[in-house]
Amino acid sequence: MLQVNNIIAEKDRYITGLKKRNISNAEELLNEVIQLDESRKSTQQELDSNLAEANSIAKQIGALMKEGKKDEAEKIKARTSELKQLNKELGEKLNGIQDDLTQKLYNIPNVPNESVPAGNTDEDNVEIKKVGEVPTLNDGAMAHWDLIKKHDIIDFDLGIKITGAGFPVYKGKGARLQRALVNYFLDEAVKAGYSEVQPPIVVNEASGYGTGQLPDKEGQMYHIGEENLFLIPTAEVPITNLYRDVILNEQDLPVKHAGFTPCFRREAGSWGAHVRGLNRLHQFDKVEIVQVRKPEESYQALEEMCAHVEHLLSSLNLPYRILRLCGGDLGFTSALTFDFEVYSAAQGKWLEVSSVSNFETYQANRLKLRYKDENKKSILLHTLNGSAMALPRIIAAILENNQDESGINIPEVLHSYTGFNRI
Repeated sequence: MLQVNNIIAEKDRYITGLKKRNISNAEELLNEVIQLDESRKSTQQELDSNLAEANSIAKQIGALMKEGKKDEAEKIKARTSELKQLNKELGEKLNGIQDDLTQKLYNIPNVPNESVPAGNTDEDNVEIKKVGEVPTLNDGAMAHWDLIKKHDIIDFDLGIKITGAGFPVYKGKGARLQRALVNYFLDEAVKAGYSEVQPPIVVNEASGYGTGQLPDKEGQMYHIGEENLFLIPTAEVPITNLYRDVILNEQDLPVKHAGFTPCFRREAGSWGAHVRGLNRLHQFDKVEIVQVRKPEESYQALEEMCAHVEHLLSSLNLPYRILRLCGGDLGFTSALTFDFEVYSAAQGKWLEVSSVSNFETYQANRLKLRYKDENKKSILLHTLNGSAMALPRIIAAILENNQDESGINIPEVLHSYTGFNRI
């Protein structure tokens, strides 16, 4: 959530930034916020003035009663009753203005970093790096949705029978490969200094608002109506919310957590090869890395997180590229995001497997997440997160890129985790 003081102080920069997101009425939105804030301040001043007057009158009444001037005390009591009613009305008005202001801020996305390119869709994202050789496959090479049937390692039909489309059943070596990747990614995160946590996979509404999934993405989350809870779309939500309403000490920083969870997303996508098989699921497994950093350290931390994801992809011997997302493709809460895509040889296209983002103070302001510096000053922190990694498309690329006429070779780095080197 944007900070009102910053909107006022840097209004022109914020307008320019929001226009990168193709928000044509950015100036109007920010002016509405400023007007609500001015109304909030004037109402608060009036209320404070009335409270001060009421307090003064109370002291006068007390003094008059001590002096035995009961009649005079009774005369000014009428003003006390009048002020009490006025203050009740002002308090209700103030609460209404604050609610309107908060809701208005909830619906304005984060302001992009200056390095974010302008653009409308993912076609306007900027490729900044490409690594690895695209493999040459044998004649008759299959896409992963055919390979998994041939080797009986993932079953979509059973998933449909049990639950519905987008909920596959992993079997035999498919299940072991899935578990191997989770354990490998977690072990590498721990080596990189992340503390492992296993958070709940169901969160309350306050957690959804804290990291910005609400009110922006409620349509993409599975909702448990009776309890008003949500299945998580990513481990970012529960892990970052560990620090909701927390003031950290400077020596507690940096915070670095990694966690594995199933993830749930209602988005169905459209029919076609680009969402076929493992390319888009309603339930999938992911290892997430999350950092909480001082503002001046967060962009260095973003580089470190990107380097960590690169290490994982390189170790799996997967060709990959890195994209800087344009304003039109940037997530609602992000100030800067880098997407990582691996090349799927059998499909002949790039598949997104990770996003690494810096949210600056946007989430921290919602979460009321701060730290106290050496002067005991309370400062909003920066939050960051990244997929390290999401499994389905990684598995798709491993299966497709490493196939030959008689089977599929498993990346060497996973052999000690799978217990086999070939499917």
